Amino acid sequence: MALTTSANFVKYLLFLFNFFFVITGVIIMAVGLTVQGAYHSFRDVLDAKFFSIPTFLVVIGSFIFVIAFFGCCGAYKENYCMTLTFSVLLILIFILELAAGISGYVLRNDTRELVSNALNSSMKSYGGNSSREITLIWDEIQVDFDCCGVYNSSDWSQANPSMFNETFLPMTCCRPQTGAVGLVSCPDASSNTLRKTGCVNSFGDFIKAHAVSLGAAGIALAVIQFFGILFACYLAKQIKLQGVSSYS
Repeated sequence: MALTTSANFVKYLLFLFNFFFVITGVIIMAVGLTVQGAYHSFRDVLDAKFFSIPTFLVVIGSFIFVIAFFGCCGAYKENYCMTLTFSVLLILIFILELAAGISGYVLRNDTRELVSNALNSSMKSYGGNSSREITLIWDEIQVDFDCCGVYNSSDWSQANPSMFNETFLPMTCCRPQTGAVGLVSCPDASSNTLRKTGCVNSFGDFIKAHAVSLGAAGIALAVIQFFGILFACYLAKQIKLQGVSSYS
């Protein structure tokens, strides 16, 4: 059946949109996988909420490839059912991406509390024979983010007084001294080698930045999907009208 000029324009515009739609699928998968990769090293101390949203985005990105197939076929064959299916699936993806974006921004606001709780609960396991992963993660966090404890170095003695005190801390709480040989210590809070920043600040900012990326990606791509919904619905309406007119 022949579509009107405006419908033909929307048809080819929908083809072009599907091309960008697939690209957005790749982008949203890349964002999800990147954030998952950034969080992966800290999986034993982070709340599961930090992994659910990036996983959600990866799943959405995978579905986009299937949905794009319906959009291309529906537009090419001028098939009302396929185009309508594409429209409905786009609406579903729009809702999911918007939900992921909002969740990312909500997670951003809760980051400090969640990171604080996760770090506090894991400190008790530091140095244990059965919790080598926790020890390695804490050492990595304190070195990479130049921090010590949750809020300051005194958190170690409060979390595990039998192992730590004000003068005996994890070695990663101390910056290595230039030219020092063997173990380097920072015996008190006034030492220049002691990392004085709490990890909830520097490490929390790192986690928060990635949560913001998730929120921004979800909302930005949802806006793009919204225009695709308009194109698809208009094309489906034109195809239906042409079908009715051809039988009249």
